[in-house]
Amino acid sequence: MLTAVAIVFVLSYLAIALEHPLKISKSASALMAAGWLWTIYAMASGDVNQVDADLSRSVMGTAQIVFFLMGAMTIVEVVDAHEGFDAITSRIKTTRLSTLMWMVGFVTFFLSSILDNLTTTIVMVSLMKKLLDQRDDRLFFAGIIVIAANAGGAWTPIGDVTTTMLWIGNQITTLSIMKSVFLASLVNLLVPLAVTSYLLGARPVVSPPRKNGADLHHSSAFERNLMLFLGLSILVGVPVFKTVTQLPPFMGILFGLGMLWMVGDLLHLKKADSKKEHLTLVHALTRIDMSSIIFFIGILLAVAALEHTHILTLLAQWLDQTVGRLDIIVVIIGLASAVVDNVPLVAASMGMYTLAQYPTDSFLWEFVAYCAGTGGSILIIGSAAGVAAMGLEKIDFFWYMRKIGGLALLGYLAGALVYIAQYRLFH
Repeated sequence: MLTAVAIVFVLSYLAIALEHPLKISKSASALMAAGWLWTIYAMASGDVNQVDADLSRSVMGTAQIVFFLMGAMTIVEVVDAHEGFDAITSRIKTTRLSTLMWMVGFVTFFLSSILDNLTTTIVMVSLMKKLLDQRDDRLFFAGIIVIAANAGGAWTPIGDVTTTMLWIGNQITTLSIMKSVFLASLVNLLVPLAVTSYLLGARPVVSPPRKNGADLHHSSAFERNLMLFLGLSILVGVPVFKTVTQLPPFMGILFGLGMLWMVGDLLHLKKADSKKEHLTLVHALTRIDMSSIIFFIGILLAVAALEHTHILTLLAQWLDQTVGRLDIIVVIIGLASAVVDNVPLVAASMGMYTLAQYPTDSFLWEFVAYCAGTGGSILIIGSAAGVAAMGLEKIDFFWYMRKIGGLALLGYLAGALVYIAQYRLFH
């Protein structure tokens, strides 16, 4: 069974990577992978009840992420329909791409630590469409946004799902992870930014053409500012909602989506249907990229099958026996998270090592938080942020690997060295 599962996953992964040459949608490949992997698992297992329970847990986890993604994307579309992001873009006056890159990188880095890397990527990639007219420029910025969002999410308990898992499992504490991983995460961003800034040189920013006259804004200044404030408040409030209620984040995003929907209906109550149709949340739902949502469902269910067949756990145990050195093992886990989703990799690590062996806030758990959180930036499908950017800007797998993957790898290794040096210096 394990051999068949491994072969199917590798072939499916290649089909996703070769989407453009094969002319087969990556969403179709991901769904086929999920179907084949779960079929093999079910046929080989023979325990119907166990397979059903595993599938139910996987669907529940996948649905939570998908609901959150759909909610966040819809909120961004509603704010965009009201031209709310103009309040931000109008304040960015730089005419050089390199300067804009530094600004976007730092905003993404810190915003991701407050929100999460997925939501931040959606917001910032959408924002770039308002700032940059050239598609090549937007693709490059989307790549840097993925790196910055993953780096920013790694050093806070609410910034990345893997850090959250370690936090909930008592492997790390809030202040310790922020203090210990911040510098490594910052270096992870600074190295790609420095290289990119050098490559861009003095290239100018080419902004999208603006409409003239009365058509410049469909919404009043009050409507734009209100929807921007409300939309961002909902996104920022999700971690607070989770902390206070202990409910999963998707409930917070759906709750906020309901509030945004109600405010939008009341705000445009007296307008004619023809004037408010494009501003409604119903219209925003038609604008989100459902193909990317389907891809997300397929890839998450496929990786869940790998988890339940214990391939990832066996891999982790083999690394422990073969490599031996803990720091190298964790670096390898981070590199593997560029290929396979970091959630089951971290889950496997949590199952392989106990708190009795490695207490809360030990080297292992903090380094896993950094490596698993940032290693996914090396490939476009290695993180939720990358998958979201891939869908929003239709980024090609090989383009990202050629143009962004090397930068992400440099940042990843530099940050890892900084964390190891910092740990040895202060411990």
